[in-house]
Amino acid sequence: MQIHYLEIVTPDADAVCATYAQLHGVSFSDPEPGLGNARTAPLPDGGMVGVRAPMHDAEEPVMRPYLLVDDIEAAAREAVNGGGEIAHPPMELPGHGTFAIFMQGGVQHGLWQR
Repeated sequence: MQIHYLEIVTPDADAVCATYAQLHGVSFSDPEPGLGNARTAPLPDGGMVGVRAPMHDAEEPVMRPYLLVDDIEAAAREAVNGGGEIAHPPMELPGHGTFAIFMQGGVQHGLWQR
């Protein structure tokens, strides 16, 4: 199991990026429109962390790990078979891969296919 993308949604993205940069010695990118204007930094295993502001008033702060999968359609089906509920069906983000989100146990879980 590998986290490919760790998404942090917060109303104070600049402060979170500054704290992570200071704590971990990483540099964050400029906002990336294809990732909801997240500012990203690399993770040691080849993944990345992205910090962004909510995209609409109803979006609440969350830290959501996206696990790397080989087949996102199959992984989404297995999540549902395991009792999860799809919150966002698989969707391609050009240049980044395909993601999906499912809910289980009151927690948001992400899936990511490169």
